[in-house]
Amino acid sequence: MGRVTRFEITLALAEEMTAAAIASATSDDIAVSIAVVDAGGHLVSFARMDGAEIAGPTLARDKAFTAVAHRIATGELTALIAPGGELAGMNAADGGRYIAFPGGLPCWDGDRVIGAIGVSGGTAVQDQACAQAGLTVYLQAQQLP
Repeated sequence: MGRVTRFEITLALAEEMTAAAIASATSDDIAVSIAVVDAGGHLVSFARMDGAEIAGPTLARDKAFTAVAHRIATGELTALIAPGGELAGMNAADGGRYIAFPGGLPCWDGDRVIGAIGVSGGTAVQDQACAQAGLTVYLQAQQLP
């Protein structure tokens, strides 16, 4: 059986993802915080735009952490954590670290999540769009030889 090579999020790639999220926020005239984490939820890249809200650094990091930990876009967790949902009460776990609103997206490599991006500072739709801009950079990098 041959050796399997796995894709990884390097610092350079994480910074490109962050820059893409910043460009998206700038074009939407908002100020956000962006966090890119590795497979263990550890911070690889972080930026807080001038004028971004004070809660953004924590929320961006926690959105990215949640996306890695649960292998799901954070916006998809909203219904699951509601009373009666499959994951009701999850958002209270680990000191409230798990975030269940849009802006956190996992980075998949085949069947494995190897990192995530989290964005906070705009509306839910804006945060999701900025995170998607960063994820697009990741997906494009995966396609390179």
